[in-house]
Amino acid sequence: MIVAFGDSLTAGVVENTYPDYLQQLLDEHGYSYRVDNQGVSGDTTTDGLARIGNVTAAHPALVVLEFGGNDGLRGIPVTATKQNMEEMVSRLKEAKIPVVLAGITLPPNYGPDYVQPFTAMFPEVAKKFNVRLLPFILLHVYQHGDMMQPDGIHPNGVGNRVVAQDIFAFIKPLLLKGAAH
Repeated sequence: MIVAFGDSLTAGVVENTYPDYLQQLLDEHGYSYRVDNQGVSGDTTTDGLARIGNVTAAHPALVVLEFGGNDGLRGIPVTATKQNMEEMVSRLKEAKIPVVLAGITLPPNYGPDYVQPFTAMFPEVAKKFNVRLLPFILLHVYQHGDMMQPDGIHPNGVGNRVVAQDIFAFIKPLLLKGAAH
């Protein structure tokens, strides 16, 4: 099992989420993993930390960890967000569960004094815990209006397909073919 663990970017705000498309890609390429979408819209890193025990209890083969956007949009201090991210990654690593960190950034109108340390947090956490980092989960969709919801924050179905392709390409080296996982 692969757990997609995050906020609304994982949970999805449309019918076809990136975890749905990731499942299709895994199936099409002969991987026997089941994707468990444990995204909850509106969740902050504090909420994720409160739910991390559910993830470790499931003993997945891999976790795609995507949090932080709601913290940033609410102006939560970066130090608090980073501490929560570090604790989630630490708990996953302690449980010997491979983790891939999916980063996010914020609109520039939040100001460089907030956006720069926020964006830098993801590579810092990845380096500290030696986990793989996809620096910006929306890299190939956020500048394409036809791939985004009108809110400019969430991908639509087309965008989620692209996000899933990016995540699949990124996690593929960590996957095993064969028996069900």
